[in-house]
Amino acid sequence: MLHAKSESDITSLAPSSPSRSPKRPVYYVQSPSRDSQDGDKSASMQPTPSFNSPMESPSHPSFGRHSRNSSASRFSGIFRSSSGRKNGRKRNDKGWPECNVILEEGKYDEFDEEKGLTRRCQALLALLGFVVLFTIFCLIIWAAGRPFKAEITVRSMVVNNFYVGEGSDFTGVVTKMMTVNASLRISVYNPATFYGIHVTSTPINLIYSDIVVASGQLKKYFQPRKSRRTVLVSIEAAKVPLYGAGSSLDAATNGGFKVPLKLEFEIKSRGDVVGKLVRTKHKKEISCDLVIDSTSTKPIKFKKNSCVYS
Repeated sequence: MLHAKSESDITSLAPSSPSRSPKRPVYYVQSPSRDSQDGDKSASMQPTPSFNSPMESPSHPSFGRHSRNSSASRFSGIFRSSSGRKNGRKRNDKGWPECNVILEEGKYDEFDEEKGLTRRCQALLALLGFVVLFTIFCLIIWAAGRPFKAEITVRSMVVNNFYVGEGSDFTGVVTKMMTVNASLRISVYNPATFYGIHVTSTPINLIYSDIVVASGQLKKYFQPRKSRRTVLVSIEAAKVPLYGAGSSLDAATNGGFKVPLKLEFEIKSRGDVVGKLVRTKHKKEISCDLVIDSTSTKPIKFKKNSCVYS
């Protein structure tokens, strides 16, 4: 649509004299005037020269009348164009037009998640610290209870029945055979001051020339702290064939036999220092030499140098 130009517009567009230097290019800014509020839809066109620097631009702060007019026209145009009618926006007590509140988009849960993550880390660190401290405590207790080994002493053995005679094995081979029935007395002392021990043993073997002629087993039992206990173990066997080893057995003048034997076994002790979490285990191997006289009924006493404890 063509618009009528005012005399000021025509004057500004008139060509300049050839003697003068060429003017800077101009551009037009269409801004609504106050007359457009009464229904006049025509717009005034004003030539605006281009500027080479930001200081010359109208957007730069200026204290001139032109800057105030242009800023007022821009703000009035914004409010009128957004409402499309006169007094389209409500005004508050201070006279400023009310605008819609801009709602920021985004989740605020991420801050809570960071706090939750921090709490989780703190809980893990606390748990790790507790485990480390408890482990150190258990190691200290274990080291403190380690030196308290059970003291084992073989006291004596009473021979109830001892017999060496001729016989035959299950295949019918004729050989010398041995029958033993004895009771072994063992003393166990627990020196630990703050925990008891569980005591057991491997089979207690009575050996003649590498042949086990009798055997027994210590039953497992619990022994309190700082206590001493004497246990009895039955060692017995019946008609054990000796084969070639029995050829060296000769009857004494009184019809009896003196047989050199060896007693071998191992005592095991376990102390529950902190329940099943911290335990101390010890074992002691025992080997004793003895001679059984079939004509004697006296118990066999074991001296300190009679047995080897390792």
